Amino acid sequence: MVERNGTDKLHSLRGSIDRSALLTVRDIIEREEPLAAPTLDGYLNPTVLEVPLGDGRRSADSARIDVQWTTRADYKFHYTDTDGVNFRWDSHPHGGDYISVPGLEYYHPPPDATSDPDDIEESCIKQSVEALVTRAVLKLWRVAYHADSYDPLNAASNPP
Repeated sequence: MVERNGTDKLHSLRGSIDRSALLTVRDIIEREEPLAAPTLDGYLNPTVLEVPLGDGRRSADSARIDVQWTTRADYKFHYTDTDGVNFRWDSHPHGGDYISVPGLEYYHPPPDATSDPDDIEESCIKQSVEALVTRAVLKLWRVAYHADSYDPLNAASNPP
């Protein structure tokens, strides 16, 4: 198995970052998630929407969700916390690396958001509109937060 990196064209977001989409995601998070304070890393030419959370999963003191959204509707919602836990929901081509994932939408499970093809799951999020994907991610995160379990993170019906 060849290790993929962020510059591999077969496994990367397509298109440039969509500022308008990130602003929509930011506005939804500001309205719907009381633990969050989202900011763009650059207002005119952002590369990521950073969503620091006042609390993390389980024993983590804090956490962050980094969001990227492109003009081709590819996205990443990547959670990381002070306990070193990572997971993410993606939608973009994966070059056939994840044979158990039939489409573009997939999930990298905790604790390390592995890219091991045997561990990648098909995402329960099948939407492609930024507002619906954002609400789904927030709902999945919130349910898992209250359940004090990672199990609900990718266990909903579409849309969650």
